[in-house]
Amino acid sequence: MRKELLAHLGVEPGQRLDVEVLPDGRLELHAEQATGAIGVFIGMLAGRSRHRASLQELQEAIETGWAGLPCGERQSGSANP
Repeated sequence: MRKELLAHLGVEPGQRLDVEVLPDGRLELHAEQATGAIGVFIGMLAGRSRHRASLQELQEAIETGWAGLPCGERQSGSANP
């Protein structure tokens, strides 16, 4: 979907859309609301790996997630080769 439409719906990168099928072939879309507290998420992966991501690795992960690509797959023509 176009970024403008997603922004209008209040959808953030990585957030899911809730779609409701209505009569007459109409759809109702809205951003799913987060159900958990951020405190539960923080530290969830602590101790599972000794690897510490570099700033470049973090940036690549952010770009990949924003583009909706599977992990490890980058879009060609990225600003940071």
